[in-house]
Amino acid sequence: MTAAPGRARQAAGWRPPATAYGLGLAVAGVAAAWGVHWLLPAVPLLTASVVLGIVAAHLPGARGLVRGVCRAGLSFAGKRLMRLGIVLLGLKLSLSDVLGLGWATVAMVLGVVAATFCGTWWLGRRMGLRGDQPLLIATGYSICGASAIGAVSEVSESDERDVATSVALVTLCGTLAIAVLPLLQHPLGLDDVAFGRWVGASVHDVGQVVATAQTAGPAALGDAVLVKLVRVAMLAPLVAALATSVRARGRAKAAAGEGTVGEAAKRRPPLVPLFVLGFLAMTALRSTDLLSTTALDTAATAQELLLAAALLGLGSAVHLPSLTRTGARVAALGLCAWLVIAGASYAGVVLTT
Repeated sequence: MTAAPGRARQAAGWRPPATAYGLGLAVAGVAAAWGVHWLLPAVPLLTASVVLGIVAAHLPGARGLVRGVCRAGLSFAGKRLMRLGIVLLGLKLSLSDVLGLGWATVAMVLGVVAATFCGTWWLGRRMGLRGDQPLLIATGYSICGASAIGAVSEVSESDERDVATSVALVTLCGTLAIAVLPLLQHPLGLDDVAFGRWVGASVHDVGQVVATAQTAGPAALGDAVLVKLVRVAMLAPLVAALATSVRARGRAKAAAGEGTVGEAAKRRPPLVPLFVLGFLAMTALRSTDLLSTTALDTAATAQELLLAAALLGLGSAVHLPSLTRTGARVAALGLCAWLVIAGASYAGVVLTT
């Protein structure tokens, strides 16, 4: 008879994990974003997720939950689920697809990525943007949008507000590209294949690339996705290079007396983070052609849902009133970066097709 009261006390004292409420809200938000995408197919799921996250962070009824009991779970989604999504993103890329594009196109993509990344980072520093915003925006524009921002922020240990602001900016510009770029195809004299490659080399997120390129038909869509995935492949070396830089700065600070060697060792990230190794492993697995179409489709769905939950979590960290001080400079940097990548990729496509 004494066991029942003990069980009752245990049940009364049980509390769900701190992340449970936020993860539940993320699931509900992704379901709502899917509904938006279903009603408006031109709006990618990931874009809808970011926007709904931002709305939830400012909606009077939900604002308290987002900033309070749900914050831990939403932050967990923005970091941990982002890593899992990036790992599965590797299954979209195979070495045979890259080689099929030809070395001239691959070299063109590398040049566009390098020019956009270096130019945006340099300009952001000159404009005096706070924290890691120049680095994160440069990464998002040059490689693969919010996914790249999430990956780099893990290594650089960036402030969540900087990450959220960068994601919001890159998502906005990528969404605008869906409407703007198709209007420029014929004035710029691009056939369908060339237009697809231009879209793949200049638009940020994979979903946004698909939404933009499909307006010109299947030939444009196929080349757009392949070119985009070559840009995605640049994520691994960029993260490795950044990790090396962070480790070097940690050793320099320790040598200068700003921290002990032990502290620097604790802070320094691995040379190649585990989720980047996972991305490379998935790419190698895809290249073997061992996976069935069903398995690849299932993984693609899981990857999109994980990234949608992660982006909703990142969007919920955006605080619009706090952007008033740097909002104009952030917007100006985004516009300049957009012009750089659009111009460089157009020149590259004209030269290689």
